Amino acid sequence: MVTYTIDNLLAAATTTRIFAAGAVMLVVLSLISSWRRNKKNIADVPIHGYTSRFEPTMLLQLRFFKNVPFIVRRFDTDYNILPIKYLDELRWVSPSILSSKIATTQNMLYEWTDLHFLHRSDLHAHAMKRDPTPNLSKYLQIAAKEVDYGWYLDIPPCDDWVEVDIQEISRKLVARMSARIFLGETASRDPEWLKVSQDYTIDAFATAFMLRMVPTWMRFVLARFIPFRYRLRQHRKKAEQIVADKMKSRGERKSLEDDDSSLSLLDWMLDHGTEQEKELSEMANRQSFTTSTNTATFLFEFCAHPEWFPMLREEIEEVAKTEKGNESEVDIKRWHARLEKMDSFLLECFRVHPPVLLSPQRVALQPFTLKDGTYIPKGCRIAFANSEHQMDPEITPDPTTFDPMRAYRARHATPGNSGGDDPYHRNQAIQTDINNNLTFGYGSQACPGRFLGVAEIKLLLARLLMEFDFKYPGPGGKGQVPRTMTADENVFMDPRARLMMRKRKVA
Repeated sequence: MVTYTIDNLLAAATTTRIFAAGAVMLVVLSLISSWRRNKKNIADVPIHGYTSRFEPTMLLQLRFFKNVPFIVRRFDTDYNILPIKYLDELRWVSPSILSSKIATTQNMLYEWTDLHFLHRSDLHAHAMKRDPTPNLSKYLQIAAKEVDYGWYLDIPPCDDWVEVDIQEISRKLVARMSARIFLGETASRDPEWLKVSQDYTIDAFATAFMLRMVPTWMRFVLARFIPFRYRLRQHRKKAEQIVADKMKSRGERKSLEDDDSSLSLLDWMLDHGTEQEKELSEMANRQSFTTSTNTATFLFEFCAHPEWFPMLREEIEEVAKTEKGNESEVDIKRWHARLEKMDSFLLECFRVHPPVLLSPQRVALQPFTLKDGTYIPKGCRIAFANSEHQMDPEITPDPTTFDPMRAYRARHATPGNSGGDDPYHRNQAIQTDINNNLTFGYGSQACPGRFLGVAEIKLLLARLLMEFDFKYPGPGGKGQVPRTMTADENVFMDPRARLMMRKRKVA
């Protein structure tokens, strides 16, 4: 009996030592992780938040000033938030020193989401700059024809009022246009591919977000229990099948240049990519990873301000008549640029509902010193609080009011000139501007796809507004814009939000 008791005590003592050693190891790993994070931060910068539960709010506010850097802590990394005054100084800094691409791929945890191609290659960005942007008219005509094909497939019958998931509808239409532009008709008319292209992005973000919630040294274990990560493998198999078929059929065509019906970005990338970039697995991933423009946000705001429906419909009709003239079809590039009131509405949506709260972002690949002596160490992640900046009354008068003609008035307040730096050109949805629009980043590393993306939004919105009526499901069709939700610095509309939709009855 005594022996049995001693054995149990010895076993209990051993178990206690194991747990104690494990606890010590966790503490040590946490301290090492914290030390490594601090080494990458700007020196002597305060960390945002209370130092303790007993700290008075007044002291918290005194620790932070408008024009000094501070740190915002995420589960896995620190953001060094710089005052907006530094943005012009950094706009032309080489991506080999301060990189937007590396900031994006690190956010997406490329090692765990298999987005290595984004981390090591700029082919996607080069393709957007060199092909769709200068050939925007041609690509928009291709996108418009694809919308024609999918219009009644993706939009439910609604001769009378029908409740719809407008976010899902817009995602389908944008996915269809993106597939046509990136891969061609083989992909854009394949229902399985369209689903893959939407789910791939969602599953990649979900995987990254879940893994960002734990320290780096725990990801190896957690990654094996995330179902989204396993679904990414299935998506890639389908992507490889589609891309392989496209590459095969491309080799059988004699004259690609004269065949607009088969034109796609994949062709440009195959012509200009390196051998590694042209590998099937790399190309398949590039076609899968796309993002949807937020057409739905515009419609939610529209339904909250229905007094603007007649004005925008009148503008759409007037511009269409003027642009078409005696031609058989409208040049969408010229047409969408003249929708100035719609553009102003869209820009106000970007301001009030930014997709990201911290933009632009950079990661320091080399140490960098600002003109005032602020030292940015290698590995430091810097960002700007774009949302707060554009809600500052000193920058935007009456910022809490949704004013859809704000940019329109600014464009016409003073006469334009031939340059691109006057108010007429600055106040556009496609332009990056320090006080008006940081949605697409800023400077030399701004999003190269913004010209095509904004044009696609206008293309969809113009047709939706001219063919359908919209309202909220509540009594009298009145309602408020659905609440926005956040995942770290990312913002998205409540996925449960719905609108009522009905085919317009035009006398």
